[in-house]
Amino acid sequence: MKVIILAAGRGKRLGKITENDPKVMAQACDKPLIDHVINSVSFVEHKDIHIVVGYKKESVMSHLGDEFTYSVQDLQLGTGHAVRCAREAFRDYDGDVLIAYGDMPLVRKESYLALIEEHKKNNSLCTLMTADVTPIPPWGRIIRDENGYFAKVVEDRDCTPDQKLISEVNMGVYVFNAKKLFAYLDNLKNENAQGEYYLTDVPYEFLANNERVYTYTNTNIDEIMGVNTPEDLAQAEEWLSKR
Repeated sequence: MKVIILAAGRGKRLGKITENDPKVMAQACDKPLIDHVINSVSFVEHKDIHIVVGYKKESVMSHLGDEFTYSVQDLQLGTGHAVRCAREAFRDYDGDVLIAYGDMPLVRKESYLALIEEHKKNNSLCTLMTADVTPIPPWGRIIRDENGYFAKVVEDRDCTPDQKLISEVNMGVYVFNAKKLFAYLDNLKNENAQGEYYLTDVPYEFLANNERVYTYTNTNIDEIMGVNTPEDLAQAEEWLSKR
């Protein structure tokens, strides 16, 4: 198992908190957000954790040091593009890779391990972490077929009015077979409201090619949020301090 942590974002909505640093270096409980994420994926050796950096990348790389490997996303063209930037580091790897986010400090180690276990149990090639949340956050909705199986993810901005009523959302955390992942990343289009390459479109590509795709539902509602605003950061710090 290897891990990719996406950590390229600027974090404009955090304002002065990240005036001189990228988003993942914002502090919660006296640690940068990315430190909490790395602690939660500590079941993987540091050499197998690959970090995609971008805005003020030197800040992250200097803080974490050379125990990790890095790729650079120079242009912010979406999560699918961010993962694709790591392609070279995975050229000879045919195992599974966990995709995590450097601005999601609340996901526990146990939840990552449960996702991985579900992936292995189903002999899956792609497994998504979902959550059923009310009130519904403005995240990608999980669309299921008539038999209740995963069909696709539709981002909030691209949802129809009926799809916006779906309370099962994509947390953005995945396990993929690495070779299949990078092959299907080449098929991504940016025909959406953001004009970005969404990682959320990749599971649909797996299904379109008759690959096995499953979901794992995280019932720990205190884990689902990422940090985008000062209010999010304050909430994350409050929850982390209670653990």
